[in-house]
Amino acid sequence: MSRTLRVGAAQMGPIHKADSRQAVVKRMIDLLDQAKAAKCDLVVYPELALTTFFPRWYMTDQAEVDSWFEREMPNAATRPLFDKAAQYRIGLSFGYAELTPDGHYFNTAILVDRAGSIAGRYRKVHLPGHSEYDPKRSFQHLEKRYFEPGDLGFPVWRTFGGILGMCICNDRRWPETYRVMGLQGVELIALGYNTPSVNSQKADEGPQKRLFHHRLCVQAGAYQNATFVVAVAKAGSEDGHAMIGGSVIVDPEGAIRAEAQGEDDELIVADCDLDATIFGKETIFDFKRHRRIEHYGRITSQTGVILPPQ
Repeated sequence: MSRTLRVGAAQMGPIHKADSRQAVVKRMIDLLDQAKAAKCDLVVYPELALTTFFPRWYMTDQAEVDSWFEREMPNAATRPLFDKAAQYRIGLSFGYAELTPDGHYFNTAILVDRAGSIAGRYRKVHLPGHSEYDPKRSFQHLEKRYFEPGDLGFPVWRTFGGILGMCICNDRRWPETYRVMGLQGVELIALGYNTPSVNSQKADEGPQKRLFHHRLCVQAGAYQNATFVVAVAKAGSEDGHAMIGGSVIVDPEGAIRAEAQGEDDELIVADCDLDATIFGKETIFDFKRHRRIEHYGRITSQTGVILPPQ
């Protein structure tokens, strides 16, 4: 039986501060219509797909902060997307800011099955940036102010005929992200991101270098864990703040199967044969045969760098 998933990476252009959830969902449905025409089985949207990247704004009014968060999912604004996806029998993955019933704030992604039901939930573990206003930065990156580190780890789910996982943006830069899912046999990772085109702390790190680092991390993670990775941007200039595009679908050998060409709403598509993950998992990255965990203890027992003695 074929285990080929036709996957659409639904890159989104900028979402401005004034844009309503309803207008954004309409754009997401337009991309879903394209995915239906392309006969996709699964569509992956970006991190914080429903709003602008609000952590660039310094806010002290908690009601203003809360306005960017979703208290339930689906909700009135997103229900049309869920309904249309269920009608099309297409699965979804997208990110949003989650406010839980017990008052916790997470940068979250969900996996929605073909029937429109939530099959998996992931909360961003590696939060970049800072928590207080920093006048030395050209723009703020306040994820540590508005979100808590994810509390679910890196789970995977048996769905769509395979083993799927999720991660979000900065997670892609950390090899542990892929390896923890790799140790659960992951075959496809859905990854949304919102990445500024310039590093606010390093003026010479512009869009080309940022795109290079983005591809480097995603391709290495895919290859080293013999998995597909579907990495999807929200891109372009949001109220004057530029973000990279570069959405890619990467195969288990680390090769790019499809890549977005611009910074606007754009669907790219690739057939992902999940059986193509088997060779890598049974040879060079056969973890059971080749990993030497007796030498890896430092990875989980130590956080910061400890230098060797002088």
